[in-house]
Amino acid sequence: MTVLLAMCLFSLSMSISPGPVNMTILAAGVNYGFKRSFPLVSGATIGFTFLLSAVGLGISNLVAQAPVFYEILRYAGTGYMSYIGYKIMVSRPEIEYKEEQLPRYRHGFFMQWLNPKAWIACLSGVTSFGLNSSLSLLVIFVSIYFFICYLSLAAWALLGSKLQFLTKVKNGMRTFNIIMGGSLIIVAVYLLFSHL
Repeated sequence: MTVLLAMCLFSLSMSISPGPVNMTILAAGVNYGFKRSFPLVSGATIGFTFLLSAVGLGISNLVAQAPVFYEILRYAGTGYMSYIGYKIMVSRPEIEYKEEQLPRYRHGFFMQWLNPKAWIACLSGVTSFGLNSSLSLLVIFVSIYFFICYLSLAAWALLGSKLQFLTKVKNGMRTFNIIMGGSLIIVAVYLLFSHL
């Protein structure tokens, strides 16, 4: 029972704490509302779940044999997250729901695979709980993480939707988008210079 509790607490602390994906979902919640942000939440949750499963099944062993992978991940992740941050910063402050601009499932999915924080969470979770040697424990951990991650990311989207009052404040949305996009770029650059 204590292992399950530890898995829940680990999953919650890693999922709810601010990071690139959480900031992107928060910004989507403010700009598009909870319902329209949900594909992004779903994509990020499922993308993370696939990443965690792959790490638990041994992809990390393959990656460890190619250390250049971590360098590519750092630069590709920084580039992708900076691009998303830039798109948030320059998004129009007027709420327009053009289909091509709405948050997509695939954006959330791929953002997790390029997110150094997600890799750190997966590697440390699999290592801490010794999941490389126990498929049944891995399935339990992935299931717990899926549920907690979904709720945590949905909470960020919900928080964003509650901040939609910024649309009524003069320059509120523009300021929010600049702060969120700029923060995402800062986090991406920070992760580039921190070590996996």
